[in-house]
Amino acid sequence: MEFRQKALAKLQSPEELDLPVRFARPQGWLVLAVAVVVLAAAGVWAVAGTVSSRIGVPGVLTHAEGSYVLQSPLAGQVVAVRVKEGDTLAAGAPVLDLRTARGVQQVRSVAGGRVITLPAGIGAVVNTGADVATLERVRTSADPLVAMLYVSAAHAASIPAGAPVELTVQSVPGRYGRLHGSVTAVGRQPQTRQQLTEFLGDGQLADAFSASGPPVAVLVKLATAHTASGYRWSKAGGPPYPMASLAGVSGSVRLSAQRPLDWLLP
Repeated sequence: MEFRQKALAKLQSPEELDLPVRFARPQGWLVLAVAVVVLAAAGVWAVAGTVSSRIGVPGVLTHAEGSYVLQSPLAGQVVAVRVKEGDTLAAGAPVLDLRTARGVQQVRSVAGGRVITLPAGIGAVVNTGADVATLERVRTSADPLVAMLYVSAAHAASIPAGAPVELTVQSVPGRYGRLHGSVTAVGRQPQTRQQLTEFLGDGQLADAFSASGPPVAVLVKLATAHTASGYRWSKAGGPPYPMASLAGVSGSVRLSAQRPLDWLLP
């Protein structure tokens, strides 16, 4: 009964009944309020906010219609080379003269374009189907360059038309900055090695771009400017010379913006 007597003694002391009871310190209420505000803001951001990211994509500078490899329809020895690298030819223009069993015959261009490479020189013996030249499909030397990037199918759907692109050109020193451009179109289907070779006119490039599986082509239009190269760079002026076709590039592409909540949804 000692415990009960103490309890009664407490009840008989009115001076202790009106003392306030402290449930939490003011600092605790402040921390709780801040936590509630932060959680509420995070919830709103997760639903209404957006996050954009970038992806690095390999590619090459070329022309919109690509290139093609001219193969000899004849077997023989080269006795004359009628063009030089950089020449712009019309369809059906003579490229090489071959001495064959039926006399000297000409190898002609299949389509108009500019000569990029001429692997077969005077005196070379070529077989039927051998590569004798690579031509870009251009009408004039003023045709603008584009960047063709090759991205995995998994990332292609996240690249929107019009997305800004920054291009690092492998053959241009870093002090000149990066090329600016924007996505014009994204391919619908992955491309096979054969398709890449037919467009680029280079089997080694096709092997490099398809090493991890058939890629999707992304066409990038370059931003023009009054510079030596004719294009806009991140640093004023850019390089003091024109860009070469088939120069390797690395593109930084901005992906479509996503809601943070989408990352948590299946």
